[in-house]
Amino acid sequence: MYGERVTSVDRPATAPDPHPESHPHGQPESGPQGEAHAYAYAGQPTHAEAHAHAGPHAPTEAPGAPGAPWPGGYPAAYQPVEADRFTRMVMRLHARAPRWAVPLAALGCVGVGIAYALVSDPTRSDPDAAPTCLLKLTTGLDCPGCGGTRALWYVLHGDLPAAARHHFLFVFALPFLAWLFVAWAGNRAFGWKLPEVQFSPKVVGMFLAAWAVFSVARNLPWAPFTSLYV
Repeated sequence: MYGERVTSVDRPATAPDPHPESHPHGQPESGPQGEAHAYAYAGQPTHAEAHAHAGPHAPTEAPGAPGAPWPGGYPAAYQPVEADRFTRMVMRLHARAPRWAVPLAALGCVGVGIAYALVSDPTRSDPDAAPTCLLKLTTGLDCPGCGGTRALWYVLHGDLPAAARHHFLFVFALPFLAWLFVAWAGNRAFGWKLPEVQFSPKVVGMFLAAWAVFSVARNLPWAPFTSLYV
């Protein structure tokens, strides 16, 4: 037992050769090739032989996987995680739902937001009326989204200059967002192949940088930046 090289599964690195006289040199050589010979002598197929027997398209099994040529099964750290009951229920509902259900749910969320903007009329509410922006309530500064609800209200009433005055970037991005939603919902619900707008990571990064600059500039206390204060 002492002096033997032991692997991670607590067994000798090479199995004893049951037929040493059949080996041309008396003992199988060491290393991966020698281990393959040792498994072959023990009557177990090697990994390469098992894969070749299964065919060229057979998946390559990891060491220790069930059905692999070496024993042990999956290690404890790689045991597959079973989905919980709620996740399985959501997956079953998603599989059984019609293809138009998800776009309809998304459209309902958009409709709720539009209805809230129309009913609440944010252009006539006080700055501290509930619900309000926590950052603006505590610091007096406009957050990156401040003015978006009022901009939507003005867009719905056809007053684009007033909408841009309250949130220019929201008005700029609104046509792109609307087209992305129509293209996605049409393809999902009806199979429409509408051209989709593709944004590279560079374009997305530039837009986020412009949004950050706009968020800072609208809080500066000097003209003409004071015109952006909402």
